[in-house]
Amino acid sequence: MLFGAFLLSSCGSRQNVTYFSDLDSNNIKQVQMAKFKEPVIQTDDILSITVQTLDATSTTSMNQTSTGTSGSSSSPAEATTTAVSGFLVDKEGNVEIPILGKVKVSGLTTSEAKEVVRTRASKYYKEPTVQLRFANYKITVLGEVTKPASYNLPYEKVTVLDAISMAGDLTIYGKRNNILLLRDNDGKKDVVRLDLNSSTILSSPYFYLQQNDVIYVEPSKAKAAANNAARNTLITIGVSVATLLVTILARFN
Repeated sequence: MLFGAFLLSSCGSRQNVTYFSDLDSNNIKQVQMAKFKEPVIQTDDILSITVQTLDATSTTSMNQTSTGTSGSSSSPAEATTTAVSGFLVDKEGNVEIPILGKVKVSGLTTSEAKEVVRTRASKYYKEPTVQLRFANYKITVLGEVTKPASYNLPYEKVTVLDAISMAGDLTIYGKRNNILLLRDNDGKKDVVRLDLNSSTILSSPYFYLQQNDVIYVEPSKAKAAANNAARNTLITIGVSVATLLVTILARFN
């Protein structure tokens, strides 16, 4: 029966297990790529923020009144840094930074929020520069992949293919033509189906992922057939063993 399940899973066409099977390897084809749209900061996001300035005195003052900061330089000619990671965006969309106070960041991209923080910091520091990024940019991949898990990413520009690669690729039983994508959208869920067999996925507005996206890879019918075959095999072996034991006991009795 296991052999039969193997034959069943092997009977699937090459198109069902090959990515971009609509592309001809003998010809060059240009595909319109999806446009990357920077994700915006939302409530409950966690941001990593680093402020760097040449003003050693002001930065020292900030270091003395805040926690989790790095040391400052003793010379004004040297850049000094204060890095406070783990700013939670509250329900009003603000982050509260020592000395700078509350800064509204929800609805902004990280590049826009960086400029807002830099402008605020300019009131206190000499020529500040700011680094700001997500500290909890998370993508979840479930189902028929080698390593289903949630993945925290240090970058924002991530595609469906990147996520699947991090999860160790689809198993042989994963349905490549019916990938499910779940996305938070203003209190609702976008539910999207993607086809990895087709190159049109490259131009899909869902090709680039957003924070908290969930990818689910459904098992194929071959997976169910293989599970049933394995179960039936175990039952057959169990019945055979039981029959053999009954025969042996009957002979000795």
